[in-house]
Amino acid sequence: MHTIVFKSVAAAAALTALSAGQVQASTTALRWSADPRDGIGAFKSIQCDSKTFATGTDSVKGAVWTVTQPAKQERCEAVGPDVSPTESYYLGWSSKFSIGDSESRYFFQVKSSPSSGTANHPVVIGVINGELQLHSWTTDHKDVLLWRGKAVKDQWNDYALRITSGKQDGTVQFWFNGTRQRLLTGSETYTGTTYDGTRTYLKWGIYHPAPGVATSSISTIKMGSSLADVTAK
Repeated sequence: MHTIVFKSVAAAAALTALSAGQVQASTTALRWSADPRDGIGAFKSIQCDSKTFATGTDSVKGAVWTVTQPAKQERCEAVGPDVSPTESYYLGWSSKFSIGDSESRYFFQVKSSPSSGTANHPVVIGVINGELQLHSWTTDHKDVLLWRGKAVKDQWNDYALRITSGKQDGTVQFWFNGTRQRLLTGSETYTGTTYDGTRTYLKWGIYHPAPGVATSSISTIKMGSSLADVTAK
């Protein structure tokens, strides 16, 4: 049996620092991401009849996802990863929008399958009734407004969520433009439905049929185990 003897305190310190660095690297590894520079392969599918979920270049963000929902088309969305019934995860991205009518649109959904007899979309973010809003839906499909803010056309905003999966005891925390938000329920954490049905998964894009055209640009989307994972530039 061989025994390793450190020749100096400095060598031991260097090895300790290396080990610490390796641990730190593993804790900040992304669990999933969708970078426009890598193409649409990160998504499971694109649900867009007009095939207008694409990539482009923005003067502020560089490479971005570009989404166009033509008039009267129901959706133009990308399907991200599934989540498990007992999972905890962070999400982060930036986006801006332009809507050509007064109708509401969802830009992000935690989506349940089947759609009927479930919460359908337990967590959504969008422009709703002329405001930026965050909602949760219960298992009997009752709407809970969690947060509202000013909706400004063609303005970039940063979003981050911490979600723990649960049919009745899931939780939602929300950061907007880098600041953790106090929700309209009076707390910084909402407890309710974040998972339902036989499958729950994540979607980004534009959803809800309307008479006018809507567009959105989205930065790299990140899923991680910490807030730092998904908000690091």
